[in-house]
Amino acid sequence: MLNYTKVEDLSEQNQLLMLIKSAEFVISNTDIKKCPEPNKAELAFIGRSNVGKSSLINMLVNHKKLAKTSSSPGKTQTINHFIINEEWYLVDLPGYGYAKVAKTKRKQWSGFIDDYIMKRENLLNLFVLVDARHKPLKNDLEFMNHLGMKGIPFSIVFTKADKISSSELKKNLAAYKKEMLKAWESMPKSFVSSASNKLGREEIINYIDTILQNDKQFV
Repeated sequence: MLNYTKVEDLSEQNQLLMLIKSAEFVISNTDIKKCPEPNKAELAFIGRSNVGKSSLINMLVNHKKLAKTSSSPGKTQTINHFIINEEWYLVDLPGYGYAKVAKTKRKQWSGFIDDYIMKRENLLNLFVLVDARHKPLKNDLEFMNHLGMKGIPFSIVFTKADKISSSELKKNLAAYKKEMLKAWESMPKSFVSSASNKLGREEIINYIDTILQNDKQFV
C-alpha cells in the first residue's frame, strides 16, 4: 500500500493567514539545471491540461496576471518560477494529459517535468490539481500513484468546484477517495477550490505556511 509524507497540519487551528506581500516572475525554462539555485523552499503546482492551474495560482497570490491563463489546453509549456515574499518559490508546471500539441512535444514536456519532480532537491510539496467536475480519471490516478511510489510529497486540490452542484461535488470526491484507497493506506491532504470565488484560498495558503514553518533546511 502507498503512503504519503505527512505534514503536521496547523491549518485547521487558529492560525493567521499568511500574507502574500509580493509575487514576481523569475524565470521560465525546460531544463532543471537552469532553475534558480535550490537555496529557497519550493512548492509546485501541476495538473491535467485545462484544469485551471494558472487561475488557481493567480487567486492564491492575489495577482490576476502572474501566471498566464488560457481557454486552450497546453498554455503553460515551461517550468515557471515565481518568488513569493522574496522568501520562497512557487512553481507553475506544464499540464499533463491532453493538450493540442504534437506527441513529440508532449514527450518532451514529460521528460523535463519528471526530471524536475524527481530531482529538484528543494521541492517541499507538489500540489496536484484535479477537476472536481469529473469522476476519477485514469491519468490523474496513475500520476499520483507514480508520485507515491517515488516518495514525492504531494497534496490534491480539486478545482472548479463552483461549476457543479454540491451533491455532484460530494459524489465525485467520494469516488476519488474510493479509488485512491485501493492503492493508498490513507488519503493525501486535499482541498476543494474555486478560482472564481476564492474557495479554498485560506486553507491552501495556511497549509503552505505550515509546510514552510515545518521546514528547517530553507528557513
